[in-house]
Amino acid sequence: MAKTLQISKLKAQVAGETILRGIDLTVHPNEMVVIMGPNGSGKSTLAKVLAGHPEYEVKGSVKLNNQELLELSPDERAQAGLFLAFQYPVEIPGVKVLNFLWTVYTQQHPDRKKRQYASIVDFRNYLFGLASQLSISEKLLDRGLNEGFSGGEKKRLEILQMAVIKPRFAILDETDSGLDIDAIKVIARGVEQISQETGMGTIIITHYQRILQYLHYDKVHVVINGRIIKSGGPELVEELEQRGYGKIRD
Repeated sequence: MAKTLQISKLKAQVAGETILRGIDLTVHPNEMVVIMGPNGSGKSTLAKVLAGHPEYEVKGSVKLNNQELLELSPDERAQAGLFLAFQYPVEIPGVKVLNFLWTVYTQQHPDRKKRQYASIVDFRNYLFGLASQLSISEKLLDRGLNEGFSGGEKKRLEILQMAVIKPRFAILDETDSGLDIDAIKVIARGVEQISQETGMGTIIITHYQRILQYLHYDKVHVVINGRIIKSGGPELVEELEQRGYGKIRD
């Protein structure tokens, strides 16, 4: 059976305020789904709820290959194959990027004999190759995680993490926010490459058409007031660009 990500009747509230009002969404391997909507519509809440943010009271179901993710902790969800690229990546001073990703890699592959990269030196060379593809300076790999990084560097680093982890499903929460056109192209190229190499299913959360120009996506869903109110293909993005979200409600 294909390992689908199935979201059913998902509701979420925080501090007594309802944000998600019943989201139904299925994402298949090799499928790229776009979530669009105005500020405050629930897009980032959806990403946080899927990743297991503790501040939300959640009802409904989120299954990955029939395993109920809502019963799992955030780290267990990650181990099950879910990856979240944050809208605002956090800094972790003192934890070098190389050491962080080496730890992630060794935890994913606890049997040393089965590792493709037997030592941190081999892994470092592999990481340098990935970094070059994403226009990431090798010097950043020896700095604290996101410490003093620009917005574009932080976002590229998240795609680098995704390339190392190779998740089954990835959620990219406004990865294009605040980036210049060159950074957007690099990130889109990285997402496309990882998707093709791994069969990863992807949810792209965005306000704008910019990054979508460089991605081969399958479906678009418009979220307003915590619900998916319209779905379609690339033509729906064009409609949004021309009419705006207010007219889509009609």
